[in-house]
Amino acid sequence: MTASDELRLLPWSGPEGKPCYLSTDDRGGYMSRLADNVEAVQLGTAAELLDEALETLDDEGAGREDVRRLAQELTGALRDVLRVATSRGHLLAEDEPPSF
Repeated sequence: MTASDELRLLPWSGPEGKPCYLSTDDRGGYMSRLADNVEAVQLGTAAELLDEALETLDDEGAGREDVRRLAQELTGALRDVLRVATSRGHLLAEDEPPSF
């Protein structure tokens, strides 16, 4: 189990879209590193989509389907980024010394 009996929220979903969690004391273990790498890819994808969104919104010729596709991709990226933020927030909280 992790130091504070917290499970790490993983950056992917399980069957039926349910969250997946990791229980380990080894932040350098295979699954932890895999999760870190997936999170990095997800954050990079979100940054690329943000650039694409800015371009699309500036393009007066962008069609409805372009904007709809972009909104769908941004929705997925936002879901992933929120999951990463939640997971990292829990990890940061574990590193904080207890306040007395």
